[in-house]
Amino acid sequence: MVDFHRLITEWYRLNKRNLPWRETKNPYFIWLSEIILQQTRVAQGLSYYLKFVDHYPTVSDLANASELAVLNDWQGLGYYSRARNLHASAKYISEELNSVFPDEHKCIMNLKGVGDYTAAAIASFSFDLPHAVVDGNVYRVLSRVFDVDLPIDSTEGKKYFAQLAQELLPVNSAAIHNQAIMEFGALHCLPANPLCDSCPLTNICLALSVGSISDRPIKSKKIKVRNRFFHYLVFKENGNILLSKRENKDIWQHLYEFPLIETDEERSFSEMMLIFEDKFQLQPVWCSEFSTHKLSHQKIIARFYFFDKIPETIIGSYDVAQSIDIQDYPLPRLIDRFLEKFEL
Repeated sequence: MVDFHRLITEWYRLNKRNLPWRETKNPYFIWLSEIILQQTRVAQGLSYYLKFVDHYPTVSDLANASELAVLNDWQGLGYYSRARNLHASAKYISEELNSVFPDEHKCIMNLKGVGDYTAAAIASFSFDLPHAVVDGNVYRVLSRVFDVDLPIDSTEGKKYFAQLAQELLPVNSAAIHNQAIMEFGALHCLPANPLCDSCPLTNICLALSVGSISDRPIKSKKIKVRNRFFHYLVFKENGNILLSKRENKDIWQHLYEFPLIETDEERSFSEMMLIFEDKFQLQPVWCSEFSTHKLSHQKIIARFYFFDKIPETIIGSYDVAQSIDIQDYPLPRLIDRFLEKFEL
């Protein structure tokens, strides 16, 4: 175990990426980076981190911002609950903690949207507290080095890996150890085609010695993907366009989209024409092809129908916006892609 820490930290000092959140101990900045990088690659998240640090240099600045502004700055990152939780936690820190970021693991865990991994990351990176991080990269490295055949998505597996990671953690070097093992998994011990030929852990990697690298880590559960069929109605007249804010506890909560009809299965163009005639006494001028948008547990199959009139019967049910101002609203990436392809 001593060799493990020494080898990965030596590798880290030579190979780590120069990232701005590694140049600070400011817990607010580190928290920002960790929330942004949940479900997001570093290459994509970096520009968002720089934007948030610029727009909201302190936790009070973030707390005082409107949710609309925060969601707009988040647009394109997906998993928008992260942004809403970030904003809510900033308000909590500002109002309840006098804008002082919590410096204990258990207090960091009280922040909305912060789980075991994120709390351990903030506690160790900001305050060098001895809490081991366990993310996908850590699971992969540990399952290979110690040839662990427990499923990482099982209760038993999660408990075992958390305990193993904690046992490996040097009490006085938590920050660099945690950074090193995550970076090693991200850059060297890759999911496919790991760089075993140049690996500094060759002499201690049990999976390599028995030929089980490609079998580690083990997952027991397959994610069931749900198909959803979205029919977006783009009503535009005299430069005005209808938008709808998603308020239900569903994907894209508090983001804006076009009026939507969701069906439980794919519907043909002629079937949708009958629905439009019945609901609006109106037919679309044109419609797009079906496009797909994949989320972690859902696949959205979407089609856009363009109308050159706004039915008077539905105006009160939606927000009326100027079409030239539509990018001022926080939009799902699916809507953004439509607007990139079709100019309104």
